Amino acid sequence: MPPFEVFVNGVAQVEGTDYQLVGATLVFERTLAREGKLGFWRWLSMLLGIAGTYRKHETVDVVYSAGGRRSVATLAPVDPGAGAD
Repeated sequence: MPPFEVFVNGVAQVEGTDYQLVGATLVFERTLAREGKLGFWRWLSMLLGIAGTYRKHETVDVVYSAGGRRSVATLAPVDPGAGAD
């Protein structure tokens, strides 16, 4: 068994096919969707119960063993262009 397992939205991912391990970083072959910041009008409509948020958002979970126990870490996708000048 590998040292950890990777899931995107609960679906198992395969190293070398779906992602690469570069140092301590998981690099996915495709772009993972993140829900952006919600604006004032979206927050207001949610508060009033008029609308919800229906944007695509993917989660990355890593299952690993530590001290004889299995644990799950939920990771936030990082935009590779963020912070680049």
